[in-house]
Amino acid sequence: MIRQSTFKGIDSIILENDQIQVTILPGYGGKMASFYDKEAGYEWLFQSKGEQLKIPPYGADYAVFDSSGFDEIFPGIDQGPHPNDLKLIPDHGEVWALPWNVIERSYGVDLEVKSPTFPYRLLKQIHLKVDGIELRYQALNESDEDFPFIWTAHSLVNMNQATSIALPQDLCEIMTVEHGSKHLGEWGTIHPYPLTKSQRTNQPIDLSRFDHQETENMEKFYFIDRLKEGWCKVVQGDISRTLTYRFPPDKVPYLGIWKTEGGYRGEYNFALEPCTGVYDDVYVANKIDKVSKIPANGAYSWTFTMEIG
Repeated sequence: MIRQSTFKGIDSIILENDQIQVTILPGYGGKMASFYDKEAGYEWLFQSKGEQLKIPPYGADYAVFDSSGFDEIFPGIDQGPHPNDLKLIPDHGEVWALPWNVIERSYGVDLEVKSPTFPYRLLKQIHLKVDGIELRYQALNESDEDFPFIWTAHSLVNMNQATSIALPQDLCEIMTVEHGSKHLGEWGTIHPYPLTKSQRTNQPIDLSRFDHQETENMEKFYFIDRLKEGWCKVVQGDISRTLTYRFPPDKVPYLGIWKTEGGYRGEYNFALEPCTGVYDDVYVANKIDKVSKIPANGAYSWTFTMEIG
């Protein structure tokens, strides 16, 4: 079932079946505001406390606006120059702060956005499945040169002390890219995963688990190696449920993890972030050959599936 509604004062589209209810905000960057597990009575996506959302203008500072749900991040994460022409990519990219055109389909919805600055269009088809949704992406390059980009699924997930992360076993080494971490040290510090030692206390920590909100910590790290398997999973032990992301590792070859344990705006959430490049900055990623590219006058396609189990 597909129906029109409103979410915190913004026009929304709801996709729903017997197991899930998904809320999309086309006018707010195509944001997925809610991914609700009807069978378990559980909201998987982090919800901010405000009763109303304010749609950001183009190029807005991400930190000034809402940080909840699942925002599309493209064509970069950090604010900085694009390698082709040095035009400025805004904070967290462009498309989270742009309205998307939407068409309802029998399987779900199609959304599309065109950059006002760069020569690309981004298309997203949302297919409703029995146990989740499949997002089919196509990035189109309308220029005569390859277009480097980073896409990531900035999907902020609820968590508590019963939450843990499950990953392919070969992912065993990470690099921190967050300056404010209480445990992982400065940008570029390498750690084993999941078990390591705090740089501050020398005590053992498990990076697949979470500290209490009172620790006021935040972390962002990337796995060093390219992915061989295209999945990652949230395990919610208190309700005996999982949320699994699936994606093609040849198209989405990297994985980052963001945690805020009270250290960012006092919020408590995390994100598993499959991505097409590292380490947040497209210009740097291009220099070190860890970025994906849309071919000249061509397309780059991938899928991203969210499944409840």
